[in-house]
Amino acid sequence: MEEKTQILFIHGGMTFKSKKDYLNFLKTREISIEDYDSWSSNYFNKKLSSNFQIIKPRFPLKDNAKYLEWKIHFERHFPFIEDNIILVGFSLGGIFLAKYLSENKFPKKILSTYLVAPPYDNTLSEEDLAGGFKLKSDLSLLDESSKNLHLLFSEDDKIVPLVHAKKYEKKLKTAKIHTLKNKNGHFRVSEFPELINMIKTDKKEL
Repeated sequence: MEEKTQILFIHGGMTFKSKKDYLNFLKTREISIEDYDSWSSNYFNKKLSSNFQIIKPRFPLKDNAKYLEWKIHFERHFPFIEDNIILVGFSLGGIFLAKYLSENKFPKKILSTYLVAPPYDNTLSEEDLAGGFKLKSDLSLLDESSKNLHLLFSEDDKIVPLVHAKKYEKKLKTAKIHTLKNKNGHFRVSEFPELINMIKTDKKEL
């Protein structure tokens, strides 16, 4: 039986400058009882689980995230990680990977890294980027961290607009920047075939 390639997926989240802001968010955020099937849940597993081992850690305090806590939780998974892993980070998970890989040497060989709608800085119209997730100016280690580095953005994303793609593009020499036409804003879609196809292509390189 062919050995499964590992995919480690890091979900999105939110950060707040203060506890007061966080509590206000809890009091005012929109509540829905409708079930929403995101591309990162059942669809992702259905399309890839036959040939990949999908690892989806639940990171601490998703709605009030702190970088140091996520870093500790991330590193706890290292004993279970194998060479040629594929890393996928969505939104806050994307900038988490960008920050971690630009400041630390990953213990295993990374085949590919996918950063989906990662904010670059705190110039977001609807949210604050706080909690220690600020990137340093030098991203060269991120450039060198994996064989394939992809950043994916959507033209209709108002949460992480395309200006963030341009900022990453100026800092990264080897990264491939993908601009998609319409992903229902901040990748609020039930299917994401572009990402699935790229990941399947990665496996053919092994």
